Amino acid sequence: MTVALAAISDTALSLDAHLAAIDDAHAGAVTTFIGRVRDHDPDAAGEVVALEYTAHPDAERTLRAIAEKAAGAGASGDATIAVSHRIGHLGVGDAAVMIAVAAAHRDEAFVVCREVIEAIKRDLPVWKRQVEADGTTAWKGIGG
Repeated sequence: MTVALAAISDTALSLDAHLAAIDDAHAGAVTTFIGRVRDHDPDAAGEVVALEYTAHPDAERTLRAIAEKAAGAGASGDATIAVSHRIGHLGVGDAAVMIAVAAAHRDEAFVVCREVIEAIKRDLPVWKRQVEADGTTAWKGIGG
């Protein structure tokens, strides 16, 4: 198991950088997940125009621990992971979370990728403030 990248970033996330970080000739499968800002939310009264993410100072360490645990969740325990979460002001369409996983087989790559995003939503100390078109804002709980 390898965590090639685990970062909290205030700049745009790059899929190419995540894929390069996990490049491995022994891996027969690569999965990716990109979580983007959408223009709606079930709790919003109107159109969502932005999310503002804030992270606890320990968030990057927590993100690495999440990735390390997930890397061992696959059948072989031999997955390589690159994962980043963006902070700051993000507009609709911007990537907030990016995950790339390389593993020997597709099932393991999918299992590990899903475990990373579920653990981020559950355990990462990152909060978001949702901004609607009329200026209304609302803080959302822990997770991405």
